[in-house]
Amino acid sequence: MPFAEMISLDERGPDSLIGRGPRYPWGGLFGGQIVAQSLVAAARTVEPAYRVHSLHAYFIRKGDADEPIRFDVDRLRNGRNFVTRAVVARQSRGAILHMSASFQSGTADRYLQTHPFPDAPAPETIGDSSWSTMLDRRYVSEQEGRALAWLRIPEAPAGDGVAGAAALAYLSDDLAADCVRSQQQAADGVTGHHWDGISLDHAIWFHQTPVGPDWQLHDFRCDGVGIPRGLARGQVFAADGTHLATVTQEVLLLPVES
Repeated sequence: MPFAEMISLDERGPDSLIGRGPRYPWGGLFGGQIVAQSLVAAARTVEPAYRVHSLHAYFIRKGDADEPIRFDVDRLRNGRNFVTRAVVARQSRGAILHMSASFQSGTADRYLQTHPFPDAPAPETIGDSSWSTMLDRRYVSEQEGRALAWLRIPEAPAGDGVAGAAALAYLSDDLAADCVRSQQQAADGVTGHHWDGISLDHAIWFHQTPVGPDWQLHDFRCDGVGIPRGLARGQVFAADGTHLATVTQEVLLLPVES
């Protein structure tokens, strides 16, 4: 399924939209997909003068790729400078995600970037490790409590701020579980324990408007882990070093039977 098709939601009533997702190797749906589609649903109820600056989402149930997803939008506030929306994504079993999003009019006069651009080889020099035909993924490294990778969605529409933000939201769910899991694996040492990670909640602060199809460098680090939950914090950069977004995610660790 092309990315543009995935975020082209169908209107089914006042502030209610329908979407679908592709199939993934692990079954179910990808959390970043539901966040991206929920963001698009919220943006459809907002005037173009307002751009998303943050979102906060809770993953509630596992999604089913065989079912459509209904996105119900609640227009919580229309202010002069800020607009707030809430979105509930639902399938037949009930709600699968709840998200709030805030949009702001205008642009920042100046953004003081304090996070340095990570030292990483160019994506063209790294082998592809994509898990979906929708994205390109060049994994730079995974160390104790850190995961670094180049990511992009080549078919994301260019020149569309909503699509660019949705593409970043989609990709931002990829590395968080990796860095938390590697931190716990390192703490376990030679015990032989192995862990899987499930997204619990997810937040993004957009510092700049991302461009849909361009490479992004995602740098995620574990801020702490206490079984069964760990916290990851990520910084997302454009290829020219511009700081695009900050991401946080709490991850549920589950033991994997050996």
